[in-house]
Amino acid sequence: MRGSIDGLGSSAPIGMMLPAVFADDDLAQRFVAGLDDVLAPVHGVLDCLDTYFRPSLAPLDFAQWLGDWVGAETEGVDSEPLVRAAVAAAAHLHRIRGTRRGLVEAVRLAFGVRPEVTESGGASWDARPLGAFPGMARPALHVHLRLTDPTPADRHRLDSLVAAVRPAHMPYTVRVTAVNRDDDGAEGAVPTERTSER
Repeated sequence: MRGSIDGLGSSAPIGMMLPAVFADDDLAQRFVAGLDDVLAPVHGVLDCLDTYFRPSLAPLDFAQWLGDWVGAETEGVDSEPLVRAAVAAAAHLHRIRGTRRGLVEAVRLAFGVRPEVTESGGASWDARPLGAFPGMARPALHVHLRLTDPTPADRHRLDSLVAAVRPAHMPYTVRVTAVNRDDDGAEGAVPTERTSER
C-alpha cells in the first residue's frame, strides 16, 4: 500500500502557493506544512506514474493489482520475478491463448519450468489428394511438468492452469514428477500423477 514517508518533501509545497498575506503568517505556514506531509506521497506517485504501469518497476502489490487488470495467471505464484514476468507477458499470452505455444508459455511463467506437451493434433502437406490425415482421431492433450520438489498444491495449480488456457474442446491430463538424482548422478523421476478428463 502507498503511504506517508518520513522526511519526504513535497514537490509542490502549498505554503509557496498561498497569497502574499499568508507568506509571513507562521500559523498558516505550519498548517499547510502538515498538509504537505500528507500530500507528498501522492505527488511522488504522480511524478513517477509511468513506472507504476511497468511490471518490472512497480511495487509488488501494485504489479499484482496490474495482473488483475490484464488477466495474468498469477494465482499461487509466490516468486516475485515470476509474478512480474507473468504480468508483463499477459497481453502477449492472450493473443496465443488456446495454442500449444500459449500453453507452454503460461506454464513456464507460472512455475519457472518448461513443460513437456503432447497433443493429438498435427499438420502436413502433400502434393497428392486424399492423403492420410495427420494427428489422432480422438483429441487429447497431456502436460508433463518436472519439478525439483513437487507438492499436491503444484499439481492442483497445474491442473487449474491447463484447464484455463487449453482449447475449450480439448480433454486433457496433467502429470507432475519429482526430478531427483540417484547415487550414480543420473537423473530419475518419481511420478506423482493427476489425470483430469473434461
